[in-house]
Amino acid sequence: MRRSIATVCLSGTLDDKLRAAAAAGFDGVEIFENDLIAAPLSPEQVRERCADLGLSIDLYQPFRDFEAVGPEQLERNLRRARHKFELMRRLGADTVLVCSSVSPDAVDDDDLAAEQLHRLASEAAEHGMRVAYEALAWGRHVNTWRHSWEIVRRGDHPALGVCLDSFHVLSREPEPSGIAEIPGEKLFFLQLADAPRLDMDVLQWSRHHRLFPGQGAFDLTSFTAQVLAAGYRGPLSLEVFNDVFRQSPPDRAAVDAMRSLVALEEELAALSAARPDARPDARRVARPDAPVELSAPPAAPEPAGFAFAELAVDADSGPVVERALASLGFAHIGQHRSKPVQLWQQGEARIVLNAGAGDATGIAALAVETDDPGRSARRAQELCAPALPRTRGPEEADLTAVAAPDGSSVLFCRTGADPASWLSDFIRTGDASTSIAGISRIDHIGLTQPFDYFDEATLFYRSVLGLDPRDDSEFAAPFGLVRSRAITEPKGRVRIVLNGSLLRRGEWAPGVPDPQHIAFRTDDIVTTARVLAERGAPLLRVPDNYYDDLDARRHVDPELLAEMRRYGVLHDVDAHGEYFHCHTELLGSRVFFEIVQRVDGYTGYGAVNAPVRMAAHRDARLLRT
Repeated sequence: MRRSIATVCLSGTLDDKLRAAAAAGFDGVEIFENDLIAAPLSPEQVRERCADLGLSIDLYQPFRDFEAVGPEQLERNLRRARHKFELMRRLGADTVLVCSSVSPDAVDDDDLAAEQLHRLASEAAEHGMRVAYEALAWGRHVNTWRHSWEIVRRGDHPALGVCLDSFHVLSREPEPSGIAEIPGEKLFFLQLADAPRLDMDVLQWSRHHRLFPGQGAFDLTSFTAQVLAAGYRGPLSLEVFNDVFRQSPPDRAAVDAMRSLVALEEELAALSAARPDARPDARRVARPDAPVELSAPPAAPEPAGFAFAELAVDADSGPVVERALASLGFAHIGQHRSKPVQLWQQGEARIVLNAGAGDATGIAALAVETDDPGRSARRAQELCAPALPRTRGPEEADLTAVAAPDGSSVLFCRTGADPASWLSDFIRTGDASTSIAGISRIDHIGLTQPFDYFDEATLFYRSVLGLDPRDDSEFAAPFGLVRSRAITEPKGRVRIVLNGSLLRRGEWAPGVPDPQHIAFRTDDIVTTARVLAERGAPLLRVPDNYYDDLDARRHVDPELLAEMRRYGVLHDVDAHGEYFHCHTELLGSRVFFEIVQRVDGYTGYGAVNAPVRMAAHRDARLLRT
């Protein structure tokens, strides 16, 4: 399938948008009229620029408020259309998008609308053009795809077809049926956009909250499969109106957009059986008489857990983090052969401290355990995750790293006795055979994302690692509203929690820029917390008010409540089980550790307690200053 993107998806001038689309690998673009109007380039120059960049112009849009009007208005509309057809000739575009009318002048008369669209298509055909009629979800009289198709059917002209826009369809009908029955030759164009499910005016929903495929709640896979099953063979094109995307660097947004289409094609491929004579990376969707080959990246190997998490430390934070790890029962078991890097371990939980990763303290890398690191890396790169160079000495493991949206790295590795294992890069300095504090492994890793890149990060981890978004929540924190989303694989061995402030203003409070944390699993939180306290771990103190309220709400066993109060253990429940967790103070400027115990089938992350933890961290920082 060819891939296209509407210029309205990206920020910048028209030339900025075209360069970004080409660099991201798109085959074509939809030219949004406002972008052309504001461009210093003539239509001929835009055409030449696109050709130089290897881009086709697949659609010119939008042409508004045409049909179902009186004779005088119709003539004015046709005059306007002739000008646009001439403009399209100069651009080299052959299809114009006509939106269903929202004009108060339009009347509710399908026959009149069909007759006038027939006339428009006749004019278009004389210029070598086609008309793709689209039902806006807020159209005055035509606001469903079925209605637009019925008018096109009545219009009965070879140059008249429908444009299906996933937002306009799925915002009104989450599970549409019957699209595959439209004749393929009448499906002139397909526009794709995802969106969260919101209870709001559909126009505002559309104009501000669309997302790239895989970032929202729409079932784009089933929708697109129906369109392809009908015989559509045009490009998969993105049309996304989003306030964040239209302010983000266009090259970054274009890469995010391309990743979304690669992931969508993979999901489409999974709906159908592999064609026996197709390439290993191709799949066929419906209609054996007109197959569609969909490129798909290598399948994601099942992640088996975190091999390690890497923390960047500096001269000040390094000793602080080392003391904290030792007090948590971790042993310093290895020193890298050629780099200022330490390996700490307890149970299967491993932390790498890198004193050469930069000046800022924070989570520099996540290493995911996989039985096929090479395939994982190839998949990541095909999903537009750039490979990162990593220097290595002779006989050191060749770990592939790709860049995550927040600037950290994702590595793929296999831990074991294999000489090629990354563990062989470390000279042994200690032993971690005993779990001193009962910590067994890394439960999850918490990363704070800038608001502008929250959805990009979701798609990245979902597509690159094959994780599923779940457990969305928002909570009122001491310094603003925070959005949280967990991304995990079904067995819960790799869990990543993304957090982000919806709006952050003001500098009056002690700043904790982009806090991050690593959560360790234990089977007995009270025993673990008691051991940590005895070892001098910097456990975070929690106000007595929290425990008084907890007792009132849940009537916790008095002895357990006393232990929880003593060690700062928080509590949550869901429909499946219970969750106990405690935290360290901030180590450096932004990192802390968490100890968690999951009871029965609890799947969450204690988000209800996050405001308490955040306030406690602020108080602890104030005490230190």
